[in-house]
Amino acid sequence: MRVLIAEDDPALASFVRKGLEAEHYAVDVTHDGEQAKAMATELDYDLFMLDLNLPRMDGVAILRHLRPRKPSMPILVLTSRNRVEDRVQCLDLGADDYMGKPFSYSELSARIRALLRRSHLPAASVLTVADLKLDRVERKVERAGKRIELTSKEFGLLEYLMLNAGRRVSRTMIIEHVWNLSFDTGTNVIDVYVNYLRRKVDQAFGRRLIHTVRGVGYELSAKANAI
Repeated sequence: MRVLIAEDDPALASFVRKGLEAEHYAVDVTHDGEQAKAMATELDYDLFMLDLNLPRMDGVAILRHLRPRKPSMPILVLTSRNRVEDRVQCLDLGADDYMGKPFSYSELSARIRALLRRSHLPAASVLTVADLKLDRVERKVERAGKRIELTSKEFGLLEYLMLNAGRRVSRTMIIEHVWNLSFDTGTNVIDVYVNYLRRKVDQAFGRRLIHTVRGVGYELSAKANAI
């Protein structure tokens, strides 16, 4: 799942980003209010973490602009403004949760999971292909009932392949959605990570779900083949 953090404190944003990436979230960070508004409006995020004290446009103005345009996107306000009036204003403008600073990271992580559980239908939060299951909220992967440990990028790659199960996805599509980068024809990072995934998801179980499509990219298919 993809999270946008709009936070004016670079050190704090980096701390939260590292924590979320360790839990297999894809994370984008901005320290500027105008940029936060543009990113949250134009791109699809599973959750938006919003500070109120941002340069160029404050969080209240962003919330007022964004909620009518993205009515279903979870928004968690994380701010040092702890007055009751601020909490009431943000919740009335459409924030789904409000958390003051300083904060406990474990509580923040739990609140994010709660918001994601409420915002995703069960069918959307748990992806299943053959005997492979990925829980997008709890950040867990199992095959044939056995837990598979993945790195953040491996999880993001598998999530994207499972969201597009049965479809051919190009290397360009993968690097744009999982790495949030433009494709560089000289890089083999996609192939490297697909091989990592295959060792953990396919080879360890003796049945192939991730297939190479020559001249295109990859496809995750429910028709598992023996390796």
